[in-house]
Amino acid sequence: MLENIVSTGKKATRDGFGAGLHEVGQQNDQVVALVADLLGSLKMQAFKAEFPERFIQVGIAEANMMGIAAGLATAGKIPYTGTFANFSTGRVYDQIRQSIAYSHKNVKICASHAGLTLGEDGATHQILEDMGMMKMLPGMTVINPCDYNQTKAATIAIAEHHGPVYLRFGRPGWPIFMPENQKFEIGKAVLLSPGADVSIFATGHLMWNAVEAAKQLVSEGISCELINIHTIKPLDEETILDSVSKTRCVVTAEEHQMNGGLGSSIAQLLARKMPVPMEMVAVQDSFGESGKPTELLDKYGLGVNDVAAAIRKAVSRK
Repeated sequence: MLENIVSTGKKATRDGFGAGLHEVGQQNDQVVALVADLLGSLKMQAFKAEFPERFIQVGIAEANMMGIAAGLATAGKIPYTGTFANFSTGRVYDQIRQSIAYSHKNVKICASHAGLTLGEDGATHQILEDMGMMKMLPGMTVINPCDYNQTKAATIAIAEHHGPVYLRFGRPGWPIFMPENQKFEIGKAVLLSPGADVSIFATGHLMWNAVEAAKQLVSEGISCELINIHTIKPLDEETILDSVSKTRCVVTAEEHQMNGGLGSSIAQLLARKMPVPMEMVAVQDSFGESGKPTELLDKYGLGVNDVAAAIRKAVSRK
């Protein structure tokens, strides 16, 4: 099955969000969209054009946007907020905690330009702590899809989920390799390829790097089980434990700080229920910097070769 995972082209995950928002707007007239001065960056133009009465441009006022969204949810609407990931979390964490999470408001916090692959805008915008911040909030669902198709499907699916959601996606064109019109099930991991020697749990953009790394290792006789963890919280513990019970060896890969991300969630699970050798591909307690997306991934240890090296190391520890 590994050889069947191929890219059909490139498109940004933020484009998947824009397409999904427009489609879910057509399906559900309770969906409303809010944006903080970043209409084009969030690809929300189609929604605004078709549903101007359900679109609110709040300007550069992210904290106010969260308060408005909470009020709309109280009135029975399904608000989708849109801005960059650093503004969607760090700048407004108090408003999210107090006005949305604490009272379990049905707000969908949609965050673009996450991680190092934001690129040239540099460290101030390359938030690498957001999934950790959001997963610690009680009742918050955290989703980090891997490509255009999965982001579109996730954007549509979260309208049917009652409760606050953090949906994270990115800026650059990225390989499309998940099926079109897929069924997106919150909290259910996707097995991309079965394997016997090591379980690879990846999320977001790093899922493609994990695919490429696994293909490299075929010639070395290492059989990788590839699992797409698109939902960071709630974590699909059953799928993870089923895989690890077979391979007895784990690698995680994410475009996020090691502290607080996917790897730490899986490490906590395995420490309690199934301790095995584990390696984590993630940013090592560092801020980012300005640069080209793929070059930054390589510099900070998140490239294809870095994932491959982590796999070799984990297998050697069995």
